[in-house]
Amino acid sequence: MHLKDVHLACNDTMSKKKKKYYTVWKGHKTGVFESWHDCKAQIKDFEGAQYKSFETFDAAKKALNGNYKDYIGKNKKFSSSLTEDQLKKIGQPNYHSISVDAASSGNPGKMEYRGVDTKTKKQLFIQGPFEEGTNNIGEFLAIVHGLAFLKQHNSDRIIYTDSKTAMSWVKKKSCNTKLERNQKNKTLFELVDRAVNWLKENNYTTTIVKWETKAWGEIPADFGRK
Repeated sequence: MHLKDVHLACNDTMSKKKKKYYTVWKGHKTGVFESWHDCKAQIKDFEGAQYKSFETFDAAKKALNGNYKDYIGKNKKFSSSLTEDQLKKIGQPNYHSISVDAASSGNPGKMEYRGVDTKTKKQLFIQGPFEEGTNNIGEFLAIVHGLAFLKQHNSDRIIYTDSKTAMSWVKKKSCNTKLERNQKNKTLFELVDRAVNWLKENNYTTTIVKWETKAWGEIPADFGRK
């Protein structure tokens, strides 16, 4: 159902599962949609689709009238389930860093990635959406892009990622995806090949660190969509 101008009349308190509302800024149709299924229909096969989920219709409607860039990566407040001792052991994030993340609608599906300043969440780079990709490929490309970005700026900052798989791929200088190459993902794999070559041809001293999601919440580069 398209809810661009009409307020929902249904009472969501009857449902045990918390309902979400999806704002689509760019898609086949724009507006607020009441299910992921309806939202996905608007962004599938739409280049440059922009969308995000919200807890209430009013929040989604307000976002629709705003700018997409002002809303991506902004999530609700986080409360860790770890004990005080566990949190002390992990400590706080190193804010002399950048954080990278990827988002895909489907696996495979439309995929994009970005890097931000860990403390300020200022976006440093973003790529995509690519027509067909996986989250792991996006996480891998985000790390390599981050490495090249920091080397270019002669920066000693570290990189945070929440993907152990991508960290492993970078260490091995290989993108071990099972996604088969085809015409639809040709552009993406050209970027993957360039990333692998960059790793093989460049030395770097940047430390890549696993983001502690259970202690700190979602990584600052998170797109915050679903």
